[in-house]
Amino acid sequence: MALRRATALDERTGGRVLDDGDLAAALAVCAQDPVGSVLATARLEQALEIGIRRAGGELWGYEKDGRLEGICWAGANMVPVVPEAPEVDPDRAIESFASMARRQGRRCSSLVGPAYAVLGLWGRLRPAWPGAREVRDDQPSMVMDGPPVIAPDPRVRPSRLDELPDVLPACVRMFTEEVGYSPASGPGGPYETRVRSLVTQGRSYVRMSDDDRRSVMFKAELGAVAGGVAQVQGVWVAPEHRGKGLSERGMAAVVELALADVAPVVSLYVNSYNVRALAAYRRVGFRQVGSYATVLF
Repeated sequence: MALRRATALDERTGGRVLDDGDLAAALAVCAQDPVGSVLATARLEQALEIGIRRAGGELWGYEKDGRLEGICWAGANMVPVVPEAPEVDPDRAIESFASMARRQGRRCSSLVGPAYAVLGLWGRLRPAWPGAREVRDDQPSMVMDGPPVIAPDPRVRPSRLDELPDVLPACVRMFTEEVGYSPASGPGGPYETRVRSLVTQGRSYVRMSDDDRRSVMFKAELGAVAGGVAQVQGVWVAPEHRGKGLSERGMAAVVELALADVAPVVSLYVNSYNVRALAAYRRVGFRQVGSYATVLF
């Protein structure tokens, strides 16, 4: 694997573009907050195998006295990781990433990650970048590392590749409801490829109906798995089946399956205004450990 060449350290901000030789140090930064950094860690673990460039982005670092103290994945999503530690100056780290982002210009579709880092970064970028479509500034980050406290739905299971014609439309509907536009770009496009990959990896879970239509009643995916954490994304119940407790028992099943087969910690983040979802996750056994934020463009 060819190493990428790092840029020189910016003595003013402490920031530089990292290379493949910096990945171990970057992963050590992420390991200080495995739940908050799981989205970045997933990219870094992929980069360990194929290189940063082929992983689809750049990796930025903030250094002080020769020590890496914060990192930011700059790809389709921009994901800052600045551990809350006594020796780390979060404002300096975030300013260094903002400086690099301003020079690069906006290429990402979102900023996402721990709220203090994302909102700090966005506060510095807002004057230079086009206006955000939406700022979700309080998304409770929740985890489980033990069995669910309610009975799982025994009919929730990993989806099969032959069910992709049913699973993909459900994923598109969920995304459209959540983000406000369809991610579909035609057969074989990036979104279909992503969903197919999750199904193939056993990270897509469904409960199917028993009727002849064989439609998706409940679904969820493990959208990021890294650093001992499996982050649940894309939780969705078909509208005609909502209000029946499918989300609670379905999530209990996803947690049980993920803890058994994928990772010792299951996490998710949810909009604070979605009080029904928050209540449902708490009934399953999730507890809040922090807060995410997302800026959508």
